[in-house]
Amino acid sequence: MSTVNKSRREFLKLTSLTGGGLMLGFSWFSAEAKAPVVVDAAGAAGSLGFNSYLSIATDGTITILSPNPELGQNILTSFPMIVAEELDADWTKVKVLQAALDTKAFERQVTGGSGAVPHSWKRLRNAGATARHMLIQAAAKKWNVPAEELTTSDGFVINSKTGNKLSYGDLAEEASKVEVPKEVKLKDRKDFKLIGKAVKNVANKDIATGKPLFGLDVYREGMLQAMIQRPPAFGTKIKSVDAAAAKAMPGIIDVVTFRNNVAIVGKSTWEIMKARKVLKVEYEKSGNIESTADHDNIFKTLLETGTPTVRRKDGDVETAFTSAAKVVKSEYQCPFLSHSPMEPMNFFAHVRPDGVELVGPTQVPAAARSDAAKLLGIPEDKITVEITRLGGGFGRRLKTDYSNEATELSSILKAPVKVTWLREDDMMGGSYRPAVRYRFEAALDANGNMTGYKCRGVGINSGNPTREDNFPSGAVENLLIETVEHASPITTGAWRAPITNFLAYAEQSFLDEVANAAGKDPVQFRLALLQKAKTTPTGAIKYDIDRMIGVTKLVAEKSGWGTKKGNFQGFSVYFSHRSYVAQVAEVVIKNNKPVISKIYAACDCGEVVNLSGARQQVMGGITDGLGHAMYSKLSFKDGETQQKNFDTYRLIRMRDIPEIETHFVDNGIDPTGLGEPALPPTGGAVANAIFKATGKRIKSQPFTDDDVFKTIRATQPKTIQPKKAPLPKSSLKRTKVS
Repeated sequence: MSTVNKSRREFLKLTSLTGGGLMLGFSWFSAEAKAPVVVDAAGAAGSLGFNSYLSIATDGTITILSPNPELGQNILTSFPMIVAEELDADWTKVKVLQAALDTKAFERQVTGGSGAVPHSWKRLRNAGATARHMLIQAAAKKWNVPAEELTTSDGFVINSKTGNKLSYGDLAEEASKVEVPKEVKLKDRKDFKLIGKAVKNVANKDIATGKPLFGLDVYREGMLQAMIQRPPAFGTKIKSVDAAAAKAMPGIIDVVTFRNNVAIVGKSTWEIMKARKVLKVEYEKSGNIESTADHDNIFKTLLETGTPTVRRKDGDVETAFTSAAKVVKSEYQCPFLSHSPMEPMNFFAHVRPDGVELVGPTQVPAAARSDAAKLLGIPEDKITVEITRLGGGFGRRLKTDYSNEATELSSILKAPVKVTWLREDDMMGGSYRPAVRYRFEAALDANGNMTGYKCRGVGINSGNPTREDNFPSGAVENLLIETVEHASPITTGAWRAPITNFLAYAEQSFLDEVANAAGKDPVQFRLALLQKAKTTPTGAIKYDIDRMIGVTKLVAEKSGWGTKKGNFQGFSVYFSHRSYVAQVAEVVIKNNKPVISKIYAACDCGEVVNLSGARQQVMGGITDGLGHAMYSKLSFKDGETQQKNFDTYRLIRMRDIPEIETHFVDNGIDPTGLGEPALPPTGGAVANAIFKATGKRIKSQPFTDDDVFKTIRATQPKTIQPKKAPLPKSSLKRTKVS
């Protein structure tokens, strides 16, 4: 994967366009996908009103420029697929180049929020369709025939009457002289040949053969290596440093103390790691020092006496609860989690008198540059940022602490330097998923209808630990959502599917509790609420009711909900990042313990661009959600993490992954995102299935800390088995991927 640093000039060189061809500049800013402009090799970039490129070289190679960082969400495959579809290109001749940071040229040069494909869908289609139109016009002129007689296929323009054909490479030069149309007609989706098919990741070979793609692969002549000793406990600071023994170690160039860090600088990471063992740093208290036991007490206190922020209030909540026939009340808690990206944190910086070069794996290159500019006190236009492929992010690389370290250290050393974190560094001093505790309450009338709903979320550095407008908001006439926040020295940040990664489990488990208390089938209970939101909504509805109903019915149908004997099923459905995913988990009892045997997923993410990539996103999200719900936690003692590496911080293993069956709703709407939506429903589906199998409701993560995984009575306790009304079959079309 090459990165384009110098706009048009670099693009021309990397695409072999210096020998001629067609180059279009198209707008990455316009949501309406404005008409592209033709760019020639001598054109002045920046004066033509474009900010991205699509080129066709004389050898037929088609290249586009991609601004978004690639961290495994597959955009370096999906983006060219969208262009190739509208262009009717030969897929084997299409490639994509990673763009460097350019905030003047690109509107959303960020990876996060599952937004890359939704943002770029229309722009890329319009660019491909424009190029196809111009190639047809060039062929019509060359053959002196009406353009209406011509068609395209696999990189050729074809005369439908004579059968003659010309390759795109043969026509590229002539097409560059054709007037660019102001509007073009996009393909009808029934004519798609590539979109919706399974296409292998374009980087598979380079990744498998170890090509230099990632931040850890970055090398510059004269580059120094550095690792940083950070305070082992939150709420502490450096008291003294004895670096004599470390400086005397082979390969060590310097030991630098800056801010609250001590950097060991050397020729290789191995020599630095050895020197780090003899470095002596003494720390002292600088603020609150918290333990997990403190957090438990904080949660209990703030749930009872904290001053809440009201996020949403509908109806008369107090009356609904005082007049209820039954009140259901429950609490759920989640621990801190590490992001644990496969590629350890790293970044390269070279601070020079004439400018700054930054290179590395970042989800937010613009923030890396602006923070570096503030740190150094220089204008942003003096700093360049090259984006490498990210070996995982999950929100951790939305932070800029690690790029700032490299920047500041390079400015001190007056040399190029790459800072690399150990796994222990990330576990002990990283940015974690916030710990949260929720209290839910539901009021039921005599017929088992939910007439009131309350949720109070207490978060530790979480911002807002609720999503107050998500379901069941709008479906309950009396509703109260409120939050209380605790400020802690422990650093937190966005973790894949922020907040909803745990909130969905808590909400969906509680809704099952309410359905069970009402004597109703959990799926029917939710469908009734959704129908109520549709016919008699209360307050704002900020989710698509029909899409949520659609995935609910589809997954119930495909999983055979309620019809399997000896197989305990749990249901969950959630809306996040513009998409809808419903899941059914199946649990069996083996050796007196619950075992997750299969998970069904129904996904409505709009148009599926790459079926293979979409399947991987769903399976990966489910695996991620299952693994962290079942096994992972970070606990603290005196401000220090008790889990420092994967020997004590348990991640899911291959043998733990159940069969996963995925279905996609085929509704023809534009893509709405898929990087995160499959993760949130998983914990709830699994926990609800475990309850069906054991009669035990798990109220906190990780699940394997619960006694239910240690021993189960030979005779399973009875649970309410309400009558199941036949589920209406979904009329939605779908594609199944097993």
